[in-house]
Amino acid sequence: MTYRIDHLVISASDLEQGKDAMEALLDVEFGPGGVHKDMGTHNVLLAMARPDGSDAYLEVIAPDPAAKRPDFPRWFDLDNFGGPPRLTNWVVSCPDLEEAWELAPADVGRIMSFQRGAYAWRMIVPETGVLPFDNCFPALIEWHSSRPVPGLPDPGLAFRRLKIMHPEPEELREALAPFISAMEHVRIVQAETPGLMAEIGTPSGEIWVA
Repeated sequence: MTYRIDHLVISASDLEQGKDAMEALLDVEFGPGGVHKDMGTHNVLLAMARPDGSDAYLEVIAPDPAAKRPDFPRWFDLDNFGGPPRLTNWVVSCPDLEEAWELAPADVGRIMSFQRGAYAWRMIVPETGVLPFDNCFPALIEWHSSRPVPGLPDPGLAFRRLKIMHPEPEELREALAPFISAMEHVRIVQAETPGLMAEIGTPSGEIWVA
């Protein structure tokens, strides 16, 4: 089964603040996004290429102050997010979400269905809002429509590699093994503080996003 990085997630307390920060860092302009009514969030998106030349995208997401707060924790632990906008999560696309759920850690969450305009997908959402291994394990997604990338601005960004830092790298590597066996661009390293860093090629040069 083929798993690929679908997109990277930049979390923010305020969407405009997150958008402005990423536009300044990458010297680009984000395209339109939308609202996730069921989760009480909204986002903006930007296309980028994967290392194999296929498409991925960058998402900036934040709680939507105009939306009703859901009765359960928002995805990507946005209810507890604080500080400046930063890379908090990565999302892996799956051809069979049930099979991926069976392979994932027991606390990965439940399968939920979503629709936003023409886009439809299913995603595994943790009941606490926090994905396994302190959010270093990816969110798993299965698209039931076309992905949003063809309609996004393409400023020439290229996703190069993802560095995952965690105090238990071997345990994390074992949990990720079914999903990243073909991902040479994913590296797991030991660190006291869990976190993610992504190298992205821009027209101005290589930039690490953390």
